[in-house]
Amino acid sequence: MIIETAQRTRQTSEYYFSVKLAEVRKLIAEGHDVINLGIGNPDMMPSEQTLTALSEAALKPQAHGYQPYVGTVSFRNAIAEYYQRTYGVQLNPLSEILPLIGSKEGITHISLTFLDPGDEVLVPELGYPAYRAVSQMVGATVKEYPLREDFGWQPDWEVMAGLVTPRTKIMWLNYPHMPTGAPATLELFEEAVAFAKKHKILLCHDNPYSLVLNKKDPISLLSIEGAKDVAIELNSMSKSHNMAGWRLGWLAGAKPYIDAVLTIKSNVDSGMFWALQEAAVAALGNPQEWHDQRNAVYQGRLEASEAFLNAVGCTWDTKQEGMFLWGKLPDSVESAEKLVNDLLVQKHVFIAPGFIFGPKGQRYIRLSLCMPKERIWEAVERLKS
Repeated sequence: MIIETAQRTRQTSEYYFSVKLAEVRKLIAEGHDVINLGIGNPDMMPSEQTLTALSEAALKPQAHGYQPYVGTVSFRNAIAEYYQRTYGVQLNPLSEILPLIGSKEGITHISLTFLDPGDEVLVPELGYPAYRAVSQMVGATVKEYPLREDFGWQPDWEVMAGLVTPRTKIMWLNYPHMPTGAPATLELFEEAVAFAKKHKILLCHDNPYSLVLNKKDPISLLSIEGAKDVAIELNSMSKSHNMAGWRLGWLAGAKPYIDAVLTIKSNVDSGMFWALQEAAVAALGNPQEWHDQRNAVYQGRLEASEAFLNAVGCTWDTKQEGMFLWGKLPDSVESAEKLVNDLLVQKHVFIAPGFIFGPKGQRYIRLSLCMPKERIWEAVERLKS
């Protein structure tokens, strides 16, 4: 006898990459050399000072007990200093910062905190699948809002206003945007804050890519005047500091929002490993030269990835930021799904189809820059052969 699962398991499906990576592992087990350009999994190391801090902290007796639900004071202070230095945003480390076990965890905690069944969530028609999946899991109604390709993949505010009802509670925003690479702008954030205030909804900004191949000074939504009244921001060390597997992130915003999320989070986990938090303090102090060197590596990979898109016949926007490259398929390619499957089986190259980020991505593919440029050039040669 099999016990029936909860309804929420039938409202979503297994994560696309979870399924596809099983196929990749099977091919590798069969002896094939698969070049994985599909996953945004940073392959470079954290800074030396980060690793030293981790190893030294792990040897201390106080490292191994339970830690505060709100994170250590030193970690929260480091986040506040980082926000001031990087974005020019002042945060109270004691009341406006909540460390997370990765920002993906925060999407769930925010949704559990603010959404009741039947509430509505505005989700970009192209975006991180977790925004949509978690909203559905908590019983909310997802309303996809349009992004204007002809306007740099920014929201269509006029259309979105027509989607708002008295039950609309949250709007998810993510710039620099994944998957399109559209950059953040002050004008975009000002419009978003004004929209949230006018319609009395919580604006949730996901900001993990602002330090990767950024073409200008990085921006935080919280730098906009009055943003803390209606907005909270997730950030992460996964992409910006090469620490994806460490699961270190945080939520920043006004004290009432932080306190509300803590009521949920404190019932879910029992704090974070002290040594990880000490290492995070060291990482947040990385000099600008470290970030510049990492971005120089990504720039070389970007050039190889552009050659890959060119070999497929794609077009793309050269203003993209972040660790991915978003390309539009030519009419000669039947579909993104067929291309992805053919490349994996025939060329042993894995890329991400755009439709996993939303229906509007049917004619797009996404390449990850988390692979040495030599391997990306090898993928280009496989295409040509």
